[in-house]
Amino acid sequence: MNAPYDGDRGQGAGAAGSPGGPPAPPGPGGVPPVPEPYPQPLYDHDPYRAQDLTVQDPVGEALYDRAAHPPPPPGAYQQPQPLYQQPPPAPYAPDPRLWAQTPPPEPDGPSRHLPYGDAAAATRFVGVDDLVSQTSQDQDQPDAFAHLYRDQEGPAGASAAPSEPEPAPAPAPPKSGGRASGLLKSSALMAAGTLVSRLTGFVRTLVMTAALGAALLGDSFTIAYTLPTMIYILTVGGGLNSVFVPQLVRSMKDDEDGGEAYANRLLTLVMVALGLIVTLVVFAAPWLIHMMSPTIAGDPAANGVAVTFARYCLPTIFFMGIHVVMGQILNARGRFGAMMWTPVLNNIVMIFTFGLFIWVYGTSAESRMGVQTIPPEGIRLLGIGTLLGLVVQALAMVPYLREAGFRFRPRFDWRGHGLGKTVKLAKWTVLFVLANQAGVIVVTQLATSAGKLSGKDGTGFLAYSNAQLIWGMPQAIITVSVMAALLPRISRAAHDGDPGAVRDDISHGLRNSAVAIVPISFMFLALGVPMCTLLYASAGTEAARSMGFILMAFGLGLIPYSVQYVVLRGFYAYEDTRTPFYNTVIVAAVNAAASALCYVVLPSQWAVVGMAASYGLAYAVGVGVAWRRLRNRLGGDLDGALVVRTYARLCLAAVPAALLGGGVGFATLKGLGDGALGSLVALVCGGAVLLGVFVVAGKRMRIEEINGMVGMVRGRLGR
Repeated sequence: MNAPYDGDRGQGAGAAGSPGGPPAPPGPGGVPPVPEPYPQPLYDHDPYRAQDLTVQDPVGEALYDRAAHPPPPPGAYQQPQPLYQQPPPAPYAPDPRLWAQTPPPEPDGPSRHLPYGDAAAATRFVGVDDLVSQTSQDQDQPDAFAHLYRDQEGPAGASAAPSEPEPAPAPAPPKSGGRASGLLKSSALMAAGTLVSRLTGFVRTLVMTAALGAALLGDSFTIAYTLPTMIYILTVGGGLNSVFVPQLVRSMKDDEDGGEAYANRLLTLVMVALGLIVTLVVFAAPWLIHMMSPTIAGDPAANGVAVTFARYCLPTIFFMGIHVVMGQILNARGRFGAMMWTPVLNNIVMIFTFGLFIWVYGTSAESRMGVQTIPPEGIRLLGIGTLLGLVVQALAMVPYLREAGFRFRPRFDWRGHGLGKTVKLAKWTVLFVLANQAGVIVVTQLATSAGKLSGKDGTGFLAYSNAQLIWGMPQAIITVSVMAALLPRISRAAHDGDPGAVRDDISHGLRNSAVAIVPISFMFLALGVPMCTLLYASAGTEAARSMGFILMAFGLGLIPYSVQYVVLRGFYAYEDTRTPFYNTVIVAAVNAAASALCYVVLPSQWAVVGMAASYGLAYAVGVGVAWRRLRNRLGGDLDGALVVRTYARLCLAAVPAALLGGGVGFATLKGLGDGALGSLVALVCGGAVLLGVFVVAGKRMRIEEINGMVGMVRGRLGR
């Protein structure tokens, strides 16, 4: 029977030899007696007593699958209670006849909120607790001496079929580089596609200028070609680009079908809306041309050519919208490349079309073609080619959608499926774009009038548009690509109520894009003239030089323009489209007022240069307003100290680089002339000096982002 061992007999509190009693007297001869082995406090030392049982196990934390156990929303769980609660008192007095009392039952449910989200009975610990929890499990142990009797087994043992060895587990797939690696890959893919698209777009612009010239015919086609883009952005483009990405991400996360039904409803709704819009604007083409440029509308020949071009170009609004919706569906599914690469097909079709026009009629310098002499067949050729380019661009998205598992099925059940909320959100985005485009229309009219009053080439709307095309290229390649990959992540963090993650992603996007945006903006300031005289030499030396001055005025405005784009993505992630609208109203008002002031104060030759500088000034004002509002939205913290310090140090590194690079460029132009060869040498030499000085200064200043970029380049080169 169970009985206490002898060593415990006669020892009470304070007895000799007990842990709490006085020491035992020495034996004969002063030699202390040999202590008995059992009554020693062998179990007093508990190595786990000082450990905090509430601390998460590091191994379990590393292997914990957070996707399977998402954190509960804020306020959904109660305050944590003590890990161990006092059991209720026993209803009866202890029975002295029993060796050990039965412990009271555990209370129902877990006594505290466990960090793993599992039941308390199923939680596993590493260490002694794990071993103790498995002591009662009966497991068949192999006989350690079976091999000694294997040669004595009879026929039964011999006839037993040996068990087949279990197949080796498949090797685990290599892990990816995590969130940062996926973001860099997506950004690199989109940046490469956008770079190729912009480069082919430059070639398209050069071919257009060679075919139509920089006179009134070129202005007429430019007005008609930019009109569909403006109307598309005014109607549905702003909402599609900013509002529907968070909605698509949310539908993929919450809907049972992964958001496919929502995407089909959205695509059907956009197709119907764009079809109605195209029908209306084609009939309103003369009024739209007059709104864009009263100068062109006042010339009967130029107005006729512009209206005819517009009626060929306006149906491209439909295919623009289809392309954007398909691209956003792919972006929500993590496929970022198609939307950036398919515009290359549009540029190729248009380059082929204008090349065919040059092959038939010759260049503008050879044919001296104008608005009075261009044949109807030539207008029809250019119009059909422009429309065909957008059709090919939109249809090229279909294979990518099928590869992603999306099948388009028209759905007209729009009510009660969240599209009403999306339309309400898009309402403010449409107003946002309306305010922005209102400022653009004002600047277009002022620039057209200034170019006519100056009487010089390269001082009107065409020069403003060409310089802005070069200026906006880094924004589209770098900032837009980075934020297109970050926007789904920011939307998920905003949906989960994690403002810290939103802040970190916005800070990450700002600082990473600044490494390239800041030196490029200073490069435009220093080398704008040789850049334009090289690219737009076909328009004439005087016009190209005037475009260079306009590009220099645009230059530094690229920094606040890029920052504004990133900051507004934070509002869109929270489905707040009202704040960007008010912010854009401020930007458009400042831009229009400053441009009007430049038109009145400056000479006509320099009025457009002042308008370009006003564009950057307006966005600098807008950044200050948007930054303060987003900081308040995120709880007063937008990582402003780190972001401002990064931009300030990058600007300090870029100032001496721009001075030296610009000096080399203008000295080269003075020595070799501003022809194609002199412009190329000035641009290459000045750009190399500027980039080299910037990198050296940045490394000396220990700018972390520059060091990271240099390390990445060296890693790619294998050095």
